[in-house]
Amino acid sequence: LQEWDYGEAEGRTTPEIRETRPGWTVWVEGPSEGETVDEVGVRADRVVERVVGAGKDGTVVLVAHGHVLRILAARWIELPASAGGRLALGTAALSVLGYERERRVIWQWNDTSHVGEP
Repeated sequence: LQEWDYGEAEGRTTPEIRETRPGWTVWVEGPSEGETVDEVGVRADRVVERVVGAGKDGTVVLVAHGHVLRILAARWIELPASAGGRLALGTAALSVLGYERERRVIWQWNDTSHVGEP
């Protein structure tokens, strides 16, 4: 799953962006000249469709960066893409999306217990 196109925000920190755009957040305003959160949500929906097409008995592994995975999880449980902003996700975290009966659910989220000290 391709990462979010951050446009002019690519490589810049939130504090740097807020110097010219006070109160800015990627989840609300999005990056200038990049994708909106809803555009990323449309791409995530295509991935969700492919995963659902694999069937409930199949296992699918997805690897990507945090923001796009947060959007994917929100869309998996049929929330707006912007709800991904409420799903914190740490580096190298493991998450499990699945089904409870026929309903799509998040079984496990942001598990970093496997990450040890160097």
